[in-house]
Amino acid sequence: MAIVKLTQQFIDNQLICPAGVLRTEFVSDERTGLYVEVRSASNGYGTYYLRYKDSNGKSCHQKIGRTVDISLTDARRKVKELKVEIGLGADPRAEEKASKAVITFDTLFNDHYLPYVKQRKRSWDRDEELYRLRIKDVFGAKRLNQVSRLQIQTFHSALLDSGLAAATANHHIKLIRHMLNLAVEWEMLDKNPASRIHMFAEDNKVERYMDDSQLARLLEVLRSDSSRSVCLIAMFLLATGCRLNEALSATWSQVDKDKRVWRIPASNSKSKRMRPVPLNDTALDVLNQLTTEGVYTHLFINKKTKKPYVNIAKVWERLRSEAELPHLRLHDLRHQAASNLINSGSSLYIVQQILGHSDPSVTQRYSHLSMKTLNDASDNASAITQRAMKNESLEVTVEG
Repeated sequence: MAIVKLTQQFIDNQLICPAGVLRTEFVSDERTGLYVEVRSASNGYGTYYLRYKDSNGKSCHQKIGRTVDISLTDARRKVKELKVEIGLGADPRAEEKASKAVITFDTLFNDHYLPYVKQRKRSWDRDEELYRLRIKDVFGAKRLNQVSRLQIQTFHSALLDSGLAAATANHHIKLIRHMLNLAVEWEMLDKNPASRIHMFAEDNKVERYMDDSQLARLLEVLRSDSSRSVCLIAMFLLATGCRLNEALSATWSQVDKDKRVWRIPASNSKSKRMRPVPLNDTALDVLNQLTTEGVYTHLFINKKTKKPYVNIAKVWERLRSEAELPHLRLHDLRHQAASNLINSGSSLYIVQQILGHSDPSVTQRYSHLSMKTLNDASDNASAITQRAMKNESLEVTVEG
């Protein structure tokens, strides 16, 4: 730093950074706070700054302009204006400071969002995966007020273009929207830029119901395969229509074989309410084959680890291949259970209660009706018409 008499001639000819120094300051001898910063990479010109103290007594530096853009006279005029504003209590850098005080997307997710949802959302680990794999790279370093609706919309489109399914792309935007809604609620942000992002149309109502021959093949594999525990889990899913995580979390204390009921606690139920599930003969047969009652807390125990199962995907993939059903998902067994209930004459309301759906429209999606059931219903309706036609024909004959 050098205190010099700043003149336009000095500005035009002597803005040279000393050798071996990356930057230097030429401070006006008038002690107005005006100085020129010159960097080694830009010898010959520099940038005007005003050095001042804010209301907390902290030294601040306000950029005025480059020496090639404004004259010394204009720079001095701007310094006077700024000093008047500062004297009246204004802070020229207040807006910039406020902007920098806004936390980044990464800080929002890790320090605020995750701790919040871990106490309120069972699938928080899925949120962590979505953020870590794709959202972090695009938005992690941005401050919340730097994220625009256009950026989010562009990100949404790019996910679809990358080959992700529409539903998966939408999940990312729903997570971003939820995060920013909470940021607004916590007064970290004024408005949510993701509030009006339109979701892609999702065609995820994939139906994988087994016909009689396919079901027979699967049951044969489940009865004979050596992986007995996993086979019994699959049979239990098919018999009860429960979700996989509900079965893997099931404990003997929740089961009453005498009353033929399994009470899924609210902590394990997606609806967050206790749900009684009737145990039919098939489900009771599965329970009677288990060797864990009185020995372990949970129904289904991995014999190798002596702990409850966490994932059975690899074994299931082998089982479904043996049954020549390579695309059958474990969750499809829940769909099949609903279909079996409907096709055996159960009402949608009963199926809704057994599956634990809060919305009957969801039950309707799962409740597949076989063509035989539809044909039988149509034939019954036709029979009524046929009987009416015969009666009419008989009356005409008698009158004649």
